[in-house]
Amino acid sequence: MTLSVTNTLTREREEFRPGDDDDVLLYVCGLTVSDDAHLGHARVWTHADVMHRWLEHEGYTVHHVENFTDVNEKIAARAGEDELGGDEAAVAEHFMTSVMGDMRGLNLKRAEVYPRVSEHVPEIIDLIETLIEKGYAYESNGSVYFDVTEFADYGKLSNQQVDEMEAQGEASERSEKRHASDFALWKAGAVSPHDVEEHRKDGRPVDESQEYGETWESPWSEGRPGWHIECSAMSMAHLGDTIDIHVGGHDLVFPHHENEIAQSEAATGEQFARYWLHTGLLETKGEKMSSSLGNFFTVSGALEEFGVNVVRTFYLSTEYGSKQTFSEAAMQEAEERWSRLDRAYDAAVAACDSLDARSKVEDADLRAAVDATHEQFREAMNDDFNVREAISALLELASASNRHLEDAEEYDYQALRRTVETFEELGGEVFGLTFGDSSAEGDVSLAGDLVELVLDVREEEREAGNYERADALRDALVDLGVEVEDSDDGPTYRL
Repeated sequence: MTLSVTNTLTREREEFRPGDDDDVLLYVCGLTVSDDAHLGHARVWTHADVMHRWLEHEGYTVHHVENFTDVNEKIAARAGEDELGGDEAAVAEHFMTSVMGDMRGLNLKRAEVYPRVSEHVPEIIDLIETLIEKGYAYESNGSVYFDVTEFADYGKLSNQQVDEMEAQGEASERSEKRHASDFALWKAGAVSPHDVEEHRKDGRPVDESQEYGETWESPWSEGRPGWHIECSAMSMAHLGDTIDIHVGGHDLVFPHHENEIAQSEAATGEQFARYWLHTGLLETKGEKMSSSLGNFFTVSGALEEFGVNVVRTFYLSTEYGSKQTFSEAAMQEAEERWSRLDRAYDAAVAACDSLDARSKVEDADLRAAVDATHEQFREAMNDDFNVREAISALLELASASNRHLEDAEEYDYQALRRTVETFEELGGEVFGLTFGDSSAEGDVSLAGDLVELVLDVREEEREAGNYERADALRDALVDLGVEVEDSDDGPTYRL
């Protein structure tokens, strides 16, 4: 069975056929780094990671690009907050460091590149100039807008007609645009933090409704790129005009991804993405988990409380395209499922390595279960990355292995060896779970306890005036990969 996926663009299940028989070009819509990442973000990351892993398992070379949006009004608005830095770039750097730590904590495969908007402004300007030259965009009062009426297929991803769409952008833009649904490619009039300070020093008025942050020179004005144009520019810079798979949250279908298609295909004349795969939202208490709603659970907090294997097992309980609910009961179920798999693996390893394992002993049921697991797992994953059915196949293997260990007087070494390898291949390499270390979940909290112990000793040294000793303890923690920050409320840390 070959891989088939549900393509948001066509609203149909399609056989997956990349542009190249050996390579897959994968773009994942990354974060606007204005806050710590939460479990809703991590759901997109984890499903994209499993897609990446399965494609590699099936023999493809995956070229994975995931961007950072480090130019945004929400980021600039946090400049000057304690520990975040005095400008937009410092705030973005702080949260990008946090996000990368979360990604490593989740055991995600690394992307080939993590491009930043701030490093691709020349490419963005070039792309906008091309759109103007081709008649798809226009300048107005120093800003540049995409004319949605000029792109015949506008609305094909979200299945909307232009005249039925909601207006895009801020109310202040409406008078500058030809059509309410036109969207900004370049925003004029943004004010840099330096200019704001100079205005205040000179007694000049500061418009508090204005957009603040770093600005760049362009052929139209000093300003900032619009939100949508960035992904097109970065994707084309690193993966070319046409990619195979574009992954993102379902809430980005309109307007973000719709606009990506329009501006990219208008500029190049080529299809932008062959397959659009959108993950369902993560909800809690009936609402979308969101930083703006304040109902989120941070990735770092979840990893500390539950451990990476339980968090990943939680995501594996629901297909990527469906909504998922985060709750105490759901996490408890994930913990129980992971425990079943981990205990079965440990028991199989111990039995396989014991003197009771015999090469000449055969258990037809266990051997058949191993074969069935591979078949069912592959069938499930090729059925639009159906992780729910795939993990069920591993749980069935766990039960079959446990039955063999309970019933047999002597163990079937070959069947147990294949069982262990199946857990490691499908559960480890494809699902990113970590077998073989029963203390792994406890290690997270243990490491935290040890760090806090060292920080307590450091505080005692500081209070005693032993500052060199206190600095040495902090430096030792940094060398071990522990980021320590001091504040009026005491030290905080991140592993």
